[in-house]
Amino acid sequence: MLILGIDEAGKGPVLGSMFVAGLVLDEEKLFDLASFGVRDSKQLPPARREVLARKISGIAHDQYILEVPPHVIDELRSVMTMNDIMVRCFAQVMQKLQADRAILDAADVNEERFMQRVKAASNTSMHIIAEHKADQRHQIVSAASILAKVRRDESIRELEKSHNCKMGSGYPSDPDTIKFLENWVRDRKELPPFSRHSWATAQRIKASFI
Repeated sequence: MLILGIDEAGKGPVLGSMFVAGLVLDEEKLFDLASFGVRDSKQLPPARREVLARKISGIAHDQYILEVPPHVIDELRSVMTMNDIMVRCFAQVMQKLQADRAILDAADVNEERFMQRVKAASNTSMHIIAEHKADQRHQIVSAASILAKVRRDESIRELEKSHNCKMGSGYPSDPDTIKFLENWVRDRKELPPFSRHSWATAQRIKASFI
């Protein structure tokens, strides 16, 4: 039996893309995830996530990581909610992969509603389970969360390298991220193209310096 796990990284940051990862494994490979020590990506240091991502990819039957750039998130938020965007993105990942059963990290307060909406949007016949904290309850979702998080971290480091500056994690709670945004807007009188302009944090900083 093939099992698909899907999770995202980067839903909340003010900088950078969101990534939604889907991982398909043969059911017997789930024991390998346990032996690797796979768990929710948020509980692992970056170096450990990178090692695990390589091991996970090495046993994957298939995998796909969807990147959703900031400008796309801004455009979609002008016509739909963030929950709608999550349904759309999870469905796109499901359409790229084939499995007998799928487990999703529910991005809605109502797990059943999220499952039904993703199922309808992806037009799949797969049996789907959507749960809150699925990345803590199911190792295949934990593994997908690691793939998404590693790609998200890589993308931020790529941005830092291309602009020769420190951006922090990209989250509004990160002082380095706020300092970067404030300096950028102060110097250039505009928000960075890789920021989410529709975020309240971005709007507040823009209003302070422009």
